[in-house]
Amino acid sequence: MFTGLVETLGTVRRVETLDDGVELTIVAKLANELTVGESIAVNGACLTAVGQDAKSFRVQAGFETLKRTNLGELCEAHRVNLERALCVGDRLGGHLVCGHVDCIGTIRSRERRGEFELFWFACPPEWTRQMVPKGSIAVDGISLTVARLELDRFDVQVVPFTMDHTNLGQARPRDPVNLECDMVGRYVVRAIELAGLTVGERSREQRA
Repeated sequence: MFTGLVETLGTVRRVETLDDGVELTIVAKLANELTVGESIAVNGACLTAVGQDAKSFRVQAGFETLKRTNLGELCEAHRVNLERALCVGDRLGGHLVCGHVDCIGTIRSRERRGEFELFWFACPPEWTRQMVPKGSIAVDGISLTVARLELDRFDVQVVPFTMDHTNLGQARPRDPVNLECDMVGRYVVRAIELAGLTVGERSREQRA
């Protein structure tokens, strides 16, 4: 479990192709604090540290993860958002993030508004259905607030601190981003869908 508060930026040092996956070596200042087997969110995707030294650590992503995230687009020198798993008793400053990416979105536009940045993200409609205005959304593992919501896109306002301490500072239109909807909304939508299915099944039984 994570909070969407990025601890630090890491830099991809090496990308090694595996059978049905990749292994990433990432340089980061928190590398010497990790232990092998520990979970860490890389651009919002929960991965497992399979090796580490004083300056870097290694994680592996399988074909399913590569299909659902932007990790397969990473190359050497790319910057990635990093967050270690939440400890019991820690402050929950963002929102509850599983690290299970729902889909890949795309940066549609980026506009300077005084000290702030306004981002529009394109997103498949089946996932915008699980968002609400002023609700939480994780973008590349960053806890943000949905401002406006439309059928296939949403926007967020990003404060200067977030721009300076995450990969959004270097982001450009058409870049892919990992999106994870707020888990509360996800379960509510699922419950409504199941309730509707149950009502439909009962109606069919009554007509029969």
